[in-house]
Amino acid sequence: MSKAEKIDWLTKTYFSTNPTYRQLLEAYWNTDAKLQKLHDEFIENTLSNFYLPFAVAPNFLINGKFYTVPMVIEESSVVAAAGNAAKFWAQRGGFHTRVLGSRKNGQVHLNYRGERATLVRFFEQVKPRLLESVRVFSERMNKRGGGIIDIELVDKTAVLAQHYFLHCTFETADAMGANFINTCLEQFAQTLRQEAEHHGLESLGVVMSILSNYVPECVVYAEVSCPVSDLKVGTMNGPDFAQKFVRAVAIAQTETSRAVTHNKRIMNGIDAVILATGNDFRAIEAGAHAYASRSGSYTSLTQAKIQEDRFVFSLEIPMALGTVGGLTGLHPLVQVALAILENPNAQQLMQITAAVGLAQNFAAVRSLITTGIQNGHMKMHLNNILNQLQASEEEKNLAKAHFGRHSISHQSVQEFLEKQRSHA
Repeated sequence: MSKAEKIDWLTKTYFSTNPTYRQLLEAYWNTDAKLQKLHDEFIENTLSNFYLPFAVAPNFLINGKFYTVPMVIEESSVVAAAGNAAKFWAQRGGFHTRVLGSRKNGQVHLNYRGERATLVRFFEQVKPRLLESVRVFSERMNKRGGGIIDIELVDKTAVLAQHYFLHCTFETADAMGANFINTCLEQFAQTLRQEAEHHGLESLGVVMSILSNYVPECVVYAEVSCPVSDLKVGTMNGPDFAQKFVRAVAIAQTETSRAVTHNKRIMNGIDAVILATGNDFRAIEAGAHAYASRSGSYTSLTQAKIQEDRFVFSLEIPMALGTVGGLTGLHPLVQVALAILENPNAQQLMQITAAVGLAQNFAAVRSLITTGIQNGHMKMHLNNILNQLQASEEEKNLAKAHFGRHSISHQSVQEFLEKQRSHA
């Protein structure tokens, strides 16, 4: 079906009594036909576009340089909180970040019923042929400073009978590298099948080959610090704030129910930057939560401590990002986002993104231990409530003035509007 035929079918099948839905689908088309065609071809069965706000958070001082960071997200208060935290830390030395490693990995999973020593000898014999079989794919990556680092045979039979896998390590330079890694892995699998048949190793079978989104060797670190006395927030003095903040993070380190929401606040900032720069936020989310569980228990991704009268707050997180390939070269707004960031390489983007995650987490914990999370969030959410209740511009202005002095809830806003309308 063409796009028009798909919409015709949906209209007849699901909303024949409400033509507004069809009109909405068409209203969100881009008026530039070439640009719309580009969006239509990102995925399959496209009907329209689903917009999210594209915003910026200014004042991020990272390793001595100021950044204005693009963010794409639908949740109220996230951008404001990030910008506010960035401004707070810009006055205290800013964010200090570094990449701890940038290697990615993937596996070729095997079934093997024979003697382990036989498989080890076979692997050592065919390893050079495996590497040679992907030379045509890796030449371009090698020129960019990347390529295949190593292939190891891993024995997992202690936890799953007959299970071995090839653990393959890659460096992909400024590309996230998913297509490169998966192409190499599938070629390894094909070469392995051929070599096993040639050597008469009938007990060896390939189950699957796929990259991993768990990248504990592709990790970035971000930190802020200042004298404890510099942390006065509202009516709370620096030492009290620092001690309460460290305690709040310690709770997230020991209690899973708190850790999940604590880390979600980190990912609010990180996901927004990843979306804006055309990277895969689902992969980063999955890898981050696995990293938070690497000790055997799910825990906080951030650490906080007081060391010699100095407050230190830090984040360590795996993050395989790219600035070339994929959507980074296709989506026009991704190119705008990267231009705002002054076209960083992959490692620089990792550091910027980690700083935003740390800022977001700082803002959330600061709110929790001072005014509470709802105070700021509901102020930012007021516009959404007013739009849901179809408030006029005049009503919006009156409501903003009123709720600058009063608590905000959906019910209180509704009652305020009803009162205004009854007097009109």
